[in-house]
Amino acid sequence: MNLDERTTAPYAAFLLRVTMGVMFLAHGLLLKVMTFGLPGTMGFFGSLGYPPVLGAVVAIAEIAAGLALLAGVWVRLASLLSIPIMIGATIQHLPAGWLFSAQGGGWEFPAFWTVALLVQAGLGAGAFALDPAQLTGRAAAARA
Repeated sequence: MNLDERTTAPYAAFLLRVTMGVMFLAHGLLLKVMTFGLPGTMGFFGSLGYPPVLGAVVAIAEIAAGLALLAGVWVRLASLLSIPIMIGATIQHLPAGWLFSAQGGGWEFPAFWTVALLVQAGLGAGAFALDPAQLTGRAAAARA
């Protein structure tokens, strides 16, 4: 069987964006908001030497990116805007070493996620994505 990348690439992009969307919701909503709470997340960011409000900004950005990726809207923008968050996470985890299972977490997971976001931005939304123009009614106006 010979798979044609022209027909499989949209589905690969879809799988990548849905996986990252779920991961962003797990980190932003489930972990930062529902488990630690925004005050706890802000306190943690403050304990690392960052402005505490950055914890809330990151949590909200992760939730927004997760929803955009899951829905398939503004995928390139959401991916590109999420890269600085992942670079920051990678830098924060550098002293802990390579493996994320190490004390303090390692840097390989956020580094991989950074590259995956860059790949997603290059691929676009892929299959089963919502069209923002249709959501806003611009698609019908463009056809008229």
